[in-house]
Amino acid sequence: MTPELTTLALALLLHLGLMVAYSITANRELGTRYPLSPRDKAAPEISVLLGRLQRTVNNSFEGLILFTPAVLIVVLSGQADQVTAGAAVCFLIARILYIPAYLMGLVPWRSLIWGFSFFAILALVVAALI
Repeated sequence: MTPELTTLALALLLHLGLMVAYSITANRELGTRYPLSPRDKAAPEISVLLGRLQRTVNNSFEGLILFTPAVLIVVLSGQADQVTAGAAVCFLIARILYIPAYLMGLVPWRSLIWGFSFFAILALVVAALI
């Protein structure tokens, strides 16, 4: 497996762990009644931490939606090299750092860290095209 695909697998594991953390936190905070319901009624008020965790999960989905095809394009086109492997690792490190930065409300660091993951994806796509 290429380093880019390995990094993608690790990014997916990170995301799944984040989803589990959100689910456990939501169940602890809200009890099981609302999370197990069809959620037809408005959601109850949630804490700042749970709200940030929810937004972190959503942002992680968005990052994976862009990172996954970028990795696949690089690998399937035979363009994988040290630069693309480095960009993939940069993405993963940024995503790992993003989670606590968002949960702790670190401004402007959260946005700067997000920028690194964005430019890592951009680097993968550009590398595939040149």
